[in-house]
Amino acid sequence: MASERTLVLVKPDGVRRGLTGEVLRRIEAKGYRPVALELREATPELLAEHYAEHQGKPFYDPLVEFMLSGPVVAMVLEGERCIEGFRSLAGATDPTTAAPGSIRGDLGRDWGEKVQQNLVHGSDSPESAAREIGLWFPNLG
Repeated sequence: MASERTLVLVKPDGVRRGLTGEVLRRIEAKGYRPVALELREATPELLAEHYAEHQGKPFYDPLVEFMLSGPVVAMVLEGERCIEGFRSLAGATDPTTAAPGSIRGDLGRDWGEKVQQNLVHGSDSPESAAREIGLWFPNLG
């Protein structure tokens, strides 16, 4: 199988809590290679494009507000089956039910209804990965 790429974001809660290094350590230990990495502030325009499929859903506005609450670390990973692999490494969206050994299972906190505060984002398909990488890293070849 050919190597693929995926977008990973360390969300504002992960950056605030100083977990970027631990997230990156786990990614590299899994065998994935970062090919781009940047600490940045998201903009409302970028998030509107990134989360376009969620516009109009009840969680959309709180999610965008949260993602604007502080810097994020955006990275592009490369490796065999890294889309599926990173999502497994990240764990279930809800940190309370995420498996031990996963990023969210080991490091996540239960914020009640604020499930979007779950440390990381990873693309869910090759199509999403290509679209998201193009949004966050438009100059990456």
